[in-house]
Amino acid sequence: MYSIEDKYTFTYEIKRSKFIAYIMPYERYVLELKRLRSTHPKARHFVTAYRYLNQFNQIVESSSDDGEPSGTSGRPSLTVLQGAELINVAVVIVRYFGGVKLGTGGLVRAYTQAVLGVVESAMLLTYEELKPIEFCSSYSAIEQILFLLKKCNIEQIERTYEADLVLWSIEASDLSLKQFYATVPYGLGLELPDL
Repeated sequence: MYSIEDKYTFTYEIKRSKFIAYIMPYERYVLELKRLRSTHPKARHFVTAYRYLNQFNQIVESSSDDGEPSGTSGRPSLTVLQGAELINVAVVIVRYFGGVKLGTGGLVRAYTQAVLGVVESAMLLTYEELKPIEFCSSYSAIEQILFLLKKCNIEQIERTYEADLVLWSIEASDLSLKQFYATVPYGLGLELPDL
């Protein structure tokens, strides 16, 4: 599976109709849709599709035709995301009507081409599941641990200060965790769980 970290755009035009496709990480979807509706007040439709993993590691996906004939826009857009094996992404296609009706087949092709174009323009990253890990350290090890976490591209979720130790919560891919475990100096005295 693949994902993205940035927003990308691609414009497809046919018979004076303009289809502007935006692809983005799923967590930015709601705000981006609001922003696009305000920056494109004359657009006729805002077709959407998204796929993301929920807390149970299940794929949740949905699409909306936003007033286009049923099945001609949202579903084909979602099909492109599925075919590209994208996860944790959303796509919004802003449509400006050019005065010429495209028919149901023409709409399916136009939305498919717009989403294919934006997917091809995006920098796809191999999706890696992040695992939560908790461990303890001494106060004197904080700076060294922060350095190692950054070096291994591991995100710190929480750090709690107790009377005589520090509790850490992190999320990382298997590869990043293995790298972190391999680079932790033996004398640092971390209580790390087994991988």
